[in-house]
Amino acid sequence: MKTRCAIIDDEELAIDILQNYIQKIDNLELVGKCKSAVEAYNLLQKTKVDLLFLDIQMPMLTGIEFLKNIANPPKVIFTTAFSEYAVEGFDLNAVDYLLKPISFDRFLKAVNKLQTNISAITTQISDAVTNYDDAFIYLKEDKIMVKLLLKDILYIESLKNYVKVKTISKDIITYKTISSMEEKLPSNKFLRIHRSYIVNIDKIEAFSTTEIKIGNIEIPIGRNFKIEVIKKLADETKM
Repeated sequence: MKTRCAIIDDEELAIDILQNYIQKIDNLELVGKCKSAVEAYNLLQKTKVDLLFLDIQMPMLTGIEFLKNIANPPKVIFTTAFSEYAVEGFDLNAVDYLLKPISFDRFLKAVNKLQTNISAITTQISDAVTNYDDAFIYLKEDKIMVKLLLKDILYIESLKNYVKVKTISKDIITYKTISSMEEKLPSNKFLRIHRSYIVNIDKIEAFSTTEIKIGNIEIPIGRNFKIEVIKKLADETKM
């Protein structure tokens, strides 16, 4: 499956260079070119995009401001002439940070880094299914990567562009959307029950048609999730 890419840059030459590079890579597909963050926002509303090549210094809204204000953002490789933004870029979980002028060799390294990240996620999901007791994920908190065993997670709560991961021993708050967390977790062990909550099925102590109880915490079941949640939990009780 090809990675669907979009370029967001206010410089025509920069767009042309990146387009040329993308066309050389078989598993990349260019689906959009935008000269501003506003154009990019409109593109994301109507087109599935897996990866943004995102400039930082743009009129009206910078690339960093744009990324901070969109829900469920695609993967991002920043492209800019200014190295001072690098730290902030990586704090936003960017795949890589390319300084202009961008060579094809450096572009290729960034794309390979993306593929490595995708493979790592796939491996984690596979491990979670086949060897759940040892399966884990890394989450970034305060500029460090924290390892969490999946079996220790109680539930995950959305805090807009952040999530709080409640575990047996601690809470982790990380810059991720709840939808991106849902994609990473094995569906046979974790269940989205509300637009703001994912729960560990193994940790559920009781449930009704309106809520789930984990320990002394009562978590609401969202109206739009109710049918699937109750069906899933009813199937679990038959096992």
